[in-house]
Amino acid sequence: MSYEFADGYQIRNQSATHYLTFSIEGWVDLFSRKIYKDLIIESFAHCQKIKNLCIHAFVIMTNHVHTIWTAKNNNLSDVIRDFKTYTSKSFIKIINETPESRREWLLYMFSFYARQTVANKQYKIWTNDNHPEEIFSQDFFYQKLQYIHENPVRAGIVFEGIDYIYSSATNYANKKSVFNVDFLW
Repeated sequence: MSYEFADGYQIRNQSATHYLTFSIEGWVDLFSRKIYKDLIIESFAHCQKIKNLCIHAFVIMTNHVHTIWTAKNNNLSDVIRDFKTYTSKSFIKIINETPESRREWLLYMFSFYARQTVANKQYKIWTNDNHPEEIFSQDFFYQKLQYIHENPVRAGIVFEGIDYIYSSATNYANKKSVFNVDFLW
């Protein structure tokens, strides 16, 4: 099974390593709060342990997440679907059950995007497209790895990629990290 998108990007090989981008609808800055970033990290750990997902690299920005993933069970599309479904439901629960000054606005925005789809959903948090790119060489992997790790630098959040907590740059620099990645090479 592969997902095909209007822009031509698709997952052709379910067991191949892919660079992926998960974006929040409307570029809403959901991940400006630690609690939502921590949920992503917890979900990564679950997918690693339970779904046999190898997470080689990541960065969690304010409104999107870049990753490099390999599904050991030859089911990358299924893992992506489950990851997005679980995190979406959990985000809504957090928004509703914890102190959140943006509660009404966030729920309004995510219900607005749900109304734009044919699916009968109350809230839509993630965009449909993950812009998958198969990692076809070691050079391409390192190109994407550098792009991921430099994302917070380009955004003006840090001067050095290794200073951004929610990134695998710390792993690759042999520093303390919020998540243990699976090194590819």
